[in-house]
Amino acid sequence: MRRKVLDVAEESFQARGYHASSLGDLMAAAGVSGGALHHHFPTKKALALAVIDERVAAAVEETWIVPVQAAASAREGVRAVFEAVAAQLEQQGFVRGCPLNNLAHELSLADPDFRAALAGIFSAWRQAIADKISADQRAGREQGTDPQRFAALAVATYSGAMSMAKTAQDATVLRDCLAALGEA
Repeated sequence: MRRKVLDVAEESFQARGYHASSLGDLMAAAGVSGGALHHHFPTKKALALAVIDERVAAAVEETWIVPVQAAASAREGVRAVFEAVAAQLEQQGFVRGCPLNNLAHELSLADPDFRAALAGIFSAWRQAIADKISADQRAGREQGTDPQRFAALAVATYSGAMSMAKTAQDATVLRDCLAALGEA
């Protein structure tokens, strides 16, 4: 039941946003009573923090961190992620945006606990890319690249591109960034 509530909340927060997702709507969609919901998540904030910690962080890990770590180089990993996400968005035919970005835009100023949870995911994401650049440097590549700056650029480029793709409902901007990354 906890997983079902998280599934419904994750989907609703992504599609409509946290503030537009009422607990009543979430309970109805999950098919649970208020008591059952509150047994696992005493407040809507607790539910949102669980979505951030368990679902959004896992999505960043799966979509970004694991592929970059497994790639032959950080740059190849970053380009591969841009390619994979652009292809997925083109296949599904619509763009909801990045779950992390969507919640960060909506919640970062709303509550310090939300801000800290979201910032922690961004930090882990950046650190994973920076660590890969450092590994590349130990292997004799990327000698002129500052790992932290490259990581910030990669995350900011992706985050901005996803926001623009969501607004335009078109993944072309991801392809444009991918092309520019190939030139860098």
